[in-house]
Amino acid sequence: MPYFFYSAPFGNLTLIEKNEQLIKICFRKITQKEEEKIQTPLLYETAQQLNAYFNKSLKQFDLPLNPAVSSFEKKVLDSLQTIPYGQTRTYQEIAFSIGHKNACRAVGRANHFNPLPIVIPCHRVIGKSGKLTGYAGGLEIKKFLLFLEQN
Repeated sequence: MPYFFYSAPFGNLTLIEKNEQLIKICFRKITQKEEEKIQTPLLYETAQQLNAYFNKSLKQFDLPLNPAVSSFEKKVLDSLQTIPYGQTRTYQEIAFSIGHKNACRAVGRANHFNPLPIVIPCHRVIGKSGKLTGYAGGLEIKKFLLFLEQN
């Protein structure tokens, strides 16, 4: 699978594609076969959109995505993509939006294992009290992304 290292303002990301669809973004450089490290047109476009996002000129990504997730997780990720730039939702609001009002913990788990962070904005989900809660990239990155979008 082709992959590419992207230098974000907070550290390195690894972008991975399969069959011309973005399947994973990792918050670190991952070990892959060196011969697969190539900048395909999709990985180039992903990097360009990330640049635009970090420069505040892109508010919604437009990329072919194919996260390998369960049908429940797919509902959660689809709901996350409806959260407008600069806004937040609670885990409970996401659970209600997908028709599983008592599934706050499952929504939190789906968020934690989101294979396409930033592009699918799980950083926009916060606790019911308004408090920032876990983020796969760490709370400092979550704070950075929310601050970026709100300023």
